[in-house]
Amino acid sequence: MPCFAATRAAGEERLARFTPRMGAAYAQGRNFDHGAGRHRDVSQLSPYLRRRLVLERDAVARALDAHGAKAAEKFVQEVLWRGYFKGWMEHRPAIWMRYRDGLAHDLATLEESPQLAARVNDAEAGRSGIACFDAWATELRETGYLHNHARMWFASIWIFTLRLPWRIGADFFYRNLLDGDPASNTLSWRWVAGLHTRGKFYAAEAANIARYTGGRFAPDPAQFAAVSAGLEVQEPEGLPPVAPLRAPRAPQPGLPTALLITEEDCRVEDFDLGALDLRGVATVSASHLRSPRAVAEHVARFERDALADATVRSGISEGRPMGADDLAVLVEWALSLGAKQIVTPFIPVGPLGDWRERADAALGQHGIALCEVNRDWDRAIWPHATAGFFKIKKKLPRILEELDLT
Repeated sequence: MPCFAATRAAGEERLARFTPRMGAAYAQGRNFDHGAGRHRDVSQLSPYLRRRLVLERDAVARALDAHGAKAAEKFVQEVLWRGYFKGWMEHRPAIWMRYRDGLAHDLATLEESPQLAARVNDAEAGRSGIACFDAWATELRETGYLHNHARMWFASIWIFTLRLPWRIGADFFYRNLLDGDPASNTLSWRWVAGLHTRGKFYAAEAANIARYTGGRFAPDPAQFAAVSAGLEVQEPEGLPPVAPLRAPRAPQPGLPTALLITEEDCRVEDFDLGALDLRGVATVSASHLRSPRAVAEHVARFERDALADATVRSGISEGRPMGADDLAVLVEWALSLGAKQIVTPFIPVGPLGDWRERADAALGQHGIALCEVNRDWDRAIWPHATAGFFKIKKKLPRILEELDLT
């Protein structure tokens, strides 16, 4: 089974180990799901990239340096998908609100429908009767990881064959995935369902599963529903219009400052904070905000360990761990330091984004500004993430040039 130690050192070790396979080996083998503990042709860097224990630009730079632009193209594009989805959601925060509010509605429906609740429980427990689906459900719960192709097959079977609410399936992933990300998870499920790109959906096929699992599974085609349309009827209003990217409040030099680390970015040592009068550092644990239902312990543990590792690397002081539930603790901590501003790496749309809005209001009542710093990777990619992936893919050479990665 995969072992993910939640440290920058472990992430960079995994990055170095996979670098030789970022070229032809990745392009030829990336779609094959060999099963838990045997994912040799994919990097499994996603838990580290998600928290920026490993940086996207570092992974791309390694691939380009080792293999060249042509051979590394598939790997680079896969890394780009994460930035694309984040930027797309930043331009359309209403999509996150639809998911969040829709999930609450779907969970309330389960309370009212014992039969539906039983079907959901069976699917999540790996008791659907579809062998491949049940194996993936078990792997997800036990390891916190699934191969990307398996995620697509799983979501398609959940939506179109088992006919279960897609948001509850997305929530099952989000509660269990070590790399769970509000943008990538929500939008990937929407893409499979036919809600992300109108007229396009993903239908799991028995022959495709048999081929790309190397014959580990040989499902009967009759087990899968025939799919002729996505779930567009569930969102007749269509997509919200593209909104301008949110401009974060910039920190002011010289002010008494507290540093805040969340799982959105555990590499605060990368930022130039020398002009700030840093008084202390704290971490906010927030993985439990992913869902109204219980989040897997391995997810909470990974977040806890990543934040502890980030605090040590900050080199500022012994960190103050706190949870995201009581904003009064955050305010009292900042006041005890005499801080006039709290600085944190950019917090994108999602449950922590919802928390950021509440924290900003609470701190503002005491004259404390919540400021953010963001990365050049996001600044280069997000402005282009307004439509489909093909649009941003065409601009990849220009993006890489802007990032000095060519």
